[in-house]
Amino acid sequence: MWRRCSAREGIRPAASASDFKLSGGQWRGSTREQCRDALREQAREAPGPGLVAYLGNERAGWCAVEPRANYERLRSSRVPRASPDSDFEDTSIWAITCLVVRVGFRRRGIARVLVRAAIEHARANGATVVEAYPVDTDERPDASAAELYHGTVSLFRAAGLEVAATPLPGRALMRLRVG
Repeated sequence: MWRRCSAREGIRPAASASDFKLSGGQWRGSTREQCRDALREQAREAPGPGLVAYLGNERAGWCAVEPRANYERLRSSRVPRASPDSDFEDTSIWAITCLVVRVGFRRRGIARVLVRAAIEHARANGATVVEAYPVDTDERPDASAAELYHGTVSLFRAAGLEVAATPLPGRALMRLRVG
């Protein structure tokens, strides 16, 4: 089960989820608490900053998905800039920027469910295209867990996204037209 995150969720990945929302200077100058508070504030408004997955009554995972225009740092990041849609003000292009499954809940298909739910959430809220910026573990089999919060190419491929560009070794820009 998943649902749009709300201000009451107590989401742990606040700092990483805020990573792309802020410019580099803002990010470096922010504390974890400031990022958490900003994420809670964003969660008060629909469609919210992402989805929370539950297994039973426990929070098991998180997926950040919003219009690409909401992510300030994507404008200067090499992978997203490889997009064939260069208008970063276009709110119909959505981006999945962060995907986290808690330790103890991994290898149960939660990431697959979150990605599919994120695509449906984006479509239901006006997206025409969904982008993701994952790690290609075939090219980077030793990628650390800290790098994999972008997701993997195989995960997004299974959800129907296709590689549109490989602007960096081991990193892909993937897209799916949804509207």
